[in-house]
Formats: sequence, C-alpha cells, structure tokens
Amino acid sequence: MSTQKQALDLQQQQQMMMRVKNSGVLNYSGSPLNDEKEEEMTKTALSAFRAKEEEIERKKAEVRERVQTQLGRVEEETRKLAEIREELEALADPTRKEVAIIRKRVDLINRDLKTLGQTCQRKVMIIKTEFLLRTNLCSKNPFAF
Repeated sequence: MSTQKQALDLQQQQQMMMRVKNSGVLNYSGSPLNDEKEEEMTKTALSAFRAKEEEIERKKAEVRERVQTQLGRVEEETRKLAEIREELEALADPTRKEVAIIRKRVDLINRDLKTLGQTCQRKVMIIKTEFLLRTNLCSKNPFAF
C-alpha cells in the first residue's frame, strides 16, 4: 500500500516537473544554469507540496483518532445508561408488585370492614328498637319485666 503511494507521489512529482518545464514560464533563456534553477525551484515547490500533503494526512489521522476516541466514550456511556435503565426497571418491578399486593390487602380489609360495619349497624338498630320497645313497655306497664 505504501509502495503504491510512493509510486503515485513520484509520478505526481514528475508530472509537476514536466508541467513547470513545458509551461515556458520559467524557461526563457534555455541555458543550463537556468534549467538547474528551474529544477531546484520545482523541487522546492514539490517538497513544500509534499510537506503540506503530509501535514494534511497527519491532521486527518489525528482527527480520525479523536473521533474514534469519542465514539468509544459514547459507546461506553450508552452501555452504562442501558445498565442503569435495567437496574431502574428491576427496582420498579418489585415496587409495582408490592403496591399491587398492598392494594389487594387494603381491598380485602375494606370489604371485611364494610361487612362488619353493616353488622354493627344492624345490631345497633336491633338494640335501639329493643330499648325503645322495653322503655315503651315499661312506661305502660312497670312490671313487664
């Protein structure tokens, strides 16, 4: 993979040098001294270009690494949240069950109290009526007992 990249870089360098030479911008006189200067300028331009490309690649790698780190943190936090949610659901379920059991007990006790209350009311009515009957009988006939 790196050899392919190196070959591609070399090919790009050669193409860049050919463009600079063929452009005629730097090649006015055609003397060997000027050719060497042109070649030197081309090499410096290419090295600057390579340096920038390498810097861009380094920054890409740094950003990629930071993103991967953030993704790892996010995944970990997601797992923690899922665990907390499960724990809360586990805590809520027994509470719901306990509440349901307590409600059933309260309903049973209310039912028992209702019947006891009705029984007590009947007995109170019976006692009152008996008392009234006795008091009425006693007032009419004091020797009725």
